[in-house]
Amino acid sequence: MNLGQAIVEALESLSSNKLRSVLTILGIVIGVGAVIAMLAVGNGAQNTITGSISGIGSNLLFVMSGNTTQELTNIEPLTMDDANALLDQFQAPSVEGVAPVVNGDVTVSAGSESTATYVYGVTTSYEAVRNYHVTEGSFITEDQVLGKASVVLLGPDVAKELFDRTDGLVGETVRIEGQPFKVIGVLESKGGSAFVSQDDVVIVPITTSQARLTRRSNDRIDLIFVQSISADALSQASEEISQILRTRHRTRVGQDDFTILSQQDFVETAKTITNVMTIFLGGIAGISLLVGGIGIMNIMLVSVTERTREIGLRKALGARKKDIMLQFLTESSLLSLFGGVIGIGLGWLISFVVGKIAAASGTALNPVVGLDAILLATIFSTAVGLFFGLYPANRAANLEPVEALRYE
Repeated sequence: MNLGQAIVEALESLSSNKLRSVLTILGIVIGVGAVIAMLAVGNGAQNTITGSISGIGSNLLFVMSGNTTQELTNIEPLTMDDANALLDQFQAPSVEGVAPVVNGDVTVSAGSESTATYVYGVTTSYEAVRNYHVTEGSFITEDQVLGKASVVLLGPDVAKELFDRTDGLVGETVRIEGQPFKVIGVLESKGGSAFVSQDDVVIVPITTSQARLTRRSNDRIDLIFVQSISADALSQASEEISQILRTRHRTRVGQDDFTILSQQDFVETAKTITNVMTIFLGGIAGISLLVGGIGIMNIMLVSVTERTREIGLRKALGARKKDIMLQFLTESSLLSLFGGVIGIGLGWLISFVVGKIAAASGTALNPVVGLDAILLATIFSTAVGLFFGLYPANRAANLEPVEALRYE
């Protein structure tokens, strides 16, 4: 018996028990659909998070106070003088821009509406370093920084929450921690998700934030964004920054009281987390494939029992052991293959629905059905059919013709 004949006979056998075949296939359909949908959601979450991180700016380094890898007793906070020192072109030729920041949680209100958000106190360099733009109004000026002006830039999410719109807001007044601030602009959307949002922020002059909101001393800052001259110069810029801060803080190599991270560090961390999540979700969904495989084995064992006389007759007429095995393995493989193909469509449909629900709820999650997920699910479902069909096929092939013919 060749493979073509085995496929024809398998199709005839399956079509003779349509309802049983459909119910058996259903387990594989659900398993494959769940695997593809979970992998698609995981890939979509990864793209959303890494895209948000990449949208922070280009060629960025993040300089923070403290060092989680070292147990230090004396940690000097970052200061405005530290930030200014990084602009020295002789000591840091790889640095193009520096943006010191103070930040904190605040409550912003307008009329009867209020929202909890994040405030950034920044200098004028923040606009270029972070690649921020405004859809209306203007960014913070040097005069406003020097004068500790009560002005604010609203992120689009905050603007929608307070005013239910993102235009025509220049000149409006909002209250931050109960203090009045004049809106001078609305920030362009940089994207975000339920995990990371760059639009749910307000920006004020750094001096205003230090004096009235975050209660920092006039010199202390929380974070320094540093922009290198190019992506290739990031490592060199990091080393130059380290040397400057070690000198200023009088620390030795290996005992840094600061931490420098790059965008790539955050992206790799996010990818690691989302990969673990995707594998976890895919593994849970894969359990249903095993359940479907057990269903195939069960049905094939029933089929062997029902067709014992047929098997005996075939062997009596000269069918070899491998012919009988091929026949039953082909049936189990076709069951899983049909289930896999239909499951691919179900997985795509689930992913599409999840994407629509996420969009309707304002969550920037776009599930991505990758070719790797489709191939993985198809190959795995076929392998499940072969694996779970092997025992019934072997059992059928080992039946003695005489005993099989006498079976009632």
